[in-house]
Amino acid sequence: MSKRRIFHKLVPLDSVLDIISGYYPLEPKGVEEVCLENALGRVLAEDIYSPIDHPPFDRSIVDGYAVVAEDTYGAYEDNPVKLRVNGFVEAGVKPSVAVGRGVAVEVSTGAMVPRGANAVVMEEFTSRIGDYVLVYRSVVPGENIVSTGSDISFGDLVLLKGTLLTANEIGLLAGLGLDRVKVYKQVRVAVYSTGNEVVEPGSKLEVGRVYDVNGWLITCSLREIGVNACFKGLLPDNEDVIREALSKALEEYDIVITSGGTSAGLGDLVYRVFDSLGEPGVIIHGIMVKPGKPTVVAVVDNKLLIGLPGFPLSCFMILHKVVKPLIARLMGLQQGVVYRVKAYLPYRIRKPLGRAWLLPVALVKTSRGYTAYPVSMASGSISPIVNSDGYVVLGSGRDLFLENEVVDVELFGREPRIPEMVFIGSSDVLLYRVLVEAGLMSVSRVIVTGSLGGWNAVKRGEADIAPTHLLDEETLEYNKPFLEKLGIKDIAVLVRGYYRRIGIIVNKGNPKNIRGVEDFFRKDIRIVNRPKGAGARVLLDYLLKKKALEKGVDLESIPSIVNGYTYEVKTHTAVAQAVKQGRADAGIAIEYVAYMYNLDFIPLAIENYDFLVRKDSLEKHVVKKFLEYLKNSRFRELVENYPGYIVPEDIGKLL
Repeated sequence: MSKRRIFHKLVPLDSVLDIISGYYPLEPKGVEEVCLENALGRVLAEDIYSPIDHPPFDRSIVDGYAVVAEDTYGAYEDNPVKLRVNGFVEAGVKPSVAVGRGVAVEVSTGAMVPRGANAVVMEEFTSRIGDYVLVYRSVVPGENIVSTGSDISFGDLVLLKGTLLTANEIGLLAGLGLDRVKVYKQVRVAVYSTGNEVVEPGSKLEVGRVYDVNGWLITCSLREIGVNACFKGLLPDNEDVIREALSKALEEYDIVITSGGTSAGLGDLVYRVFDSLGEPGVIIHGIMVKPGKPTVVAVVDNKLLIGLPGFPLSCFMILHKVVKPLIARLMGLQQGVVYRVKAYLPYRIRKPLGRAWLLPVALVKTSRGYTAYPVSMASGSISPIVNSDGYVVLGSGRDLFLENEVVDVELFGREPRIPEMVFIGSSDVLLYRVLVEAGLMSVSRVIVTGSLGGWNAVKRGEADIAPTHLLDEETLEYNKPFLEKLGIKDIAVLVRGYYRRIGIIVNKGNPKNIRGVEDFFRKDIRIVNRPKGAGARVLLDYLLKKKALEKGVDLESIPSIVNGYTYEVKTHTAVAQAVKQGRADAGIAIEYVAYMYNLDFIPLAIENYDFLVRKDSLEKHVVKKFLEYLKNSRFRELVENYPGYIVPEDIGKLL
């Protein structure tokens, strides 16, 4: 058994590639020549200079008549010019006739322009009478002709070494007559996912297990950039099994990438296996970055092994920030092609000193530019994989980044996806269905921040609409009082949405015999709570304070008396799951999630799920379409399938 070796020294994020290059040259492994049919996804190993002019001859871009332009001057409908037709030239044939003064030659689109002609008259402006043609419109020299080499000249540099060949580049090469190109040898990568808790998609998901994300994510991400990547499957937490699989893979592949088991605990085996396979072994174990700290890199017999963290977001970020740039060098891809945009931070962000953060963000376009909304920093998240446009690197030397601070966003693609309509605020299951049924989901972006976050986003001009269910404790009225309280009355209007029954979620049969919020003060009850700013949290706090006053309990002691008060989850479904899985006995959520998870529901209130809309967004056609759909009979039919939802008569009206 290999000796346990724990690495305490974390390396800076910016030093990772330099450290690796000291043990493993980050350069292509050789060059080979391939035919165009096999060139897709490969990287050019030579600069391509055009071997021909394109087009290779003067050609007509229309059906018509090749003429001397000067012969047509003064021609118009009432005074046509009459020219003698001296034959016909079709595409693909060298002309055997010529054009002179008073003479025209009929040509087809793409045909070579005959000698003597300097323009082509479109057929639509002519009429043929025997051996003559009448021209009803004058042309100027060069009109309707593409001249030799006007697109690409013989000797022009058309493609640069290091270019990834897509269908576009291959079409260009074919158009220049090249049937073979020199490319760098493909990088061969084997990918494994490790961990007893990981199961294949499509199999039954038992409690405590998760579906494999990383294997497919890594493999497909590398294939997208032309890597010969093969997903080899799942490996259990068994040191001998992992060692045997990786040893075989190293015989066939240039790089082996694993995910999971990269920390330094006794149950984490990957770094030990890496270090046991040969010299020099592990060269990096831990990076000064979040997420992605427990990344492992080893070199064994001139082969590279990379152990990525098991949590999907950690894996995803290190894949983009470290692995893809590393492999790009091995592929010979042009360096420095990172697409960035400037953006504002919507609020203050605190982080520890000494470690960089890779913060995935969704971009929102405003009148002043982009705003970068953090999507998630939870290492186990998978939603940022599709819900973020890129990421911000928050440097290790700072612990505070200010609201409205301008940052660089490194994009996952060439450009951000800019939606036509932005929702920022409270989450709701029905909202997504409404957007889908109304045909608006593909042009919309929904960012979940909680109701209060949505109000602030509308105020700053970052959201068109904020879904909201804020309860005012003074008036016990939802949403409307905050137009004045938050100083937004001149900026936005409140539109009546729909109602949701909200209450206490408990297990089937209510085993703890919970009757109301007063039971949350019992020592045998543990609750699950929502974050500050969430509508359910405001309601719970109001009810707990009310009961505390009745019981003579100090209000400031509520968090310590109510077991689980500080256990916060972000969504209604997370409340239901906490109850379902036994991590809590009760929590406040909407009735529909109780139905979804087959739990019991104790009603407390009916809340207004309304929509705060910026006044300057009311004229956007997508916003109009959304608000009109709320009043549509199809929406009422949709709501009938969602227990706990109620459609008021004044839905869609300004409040």
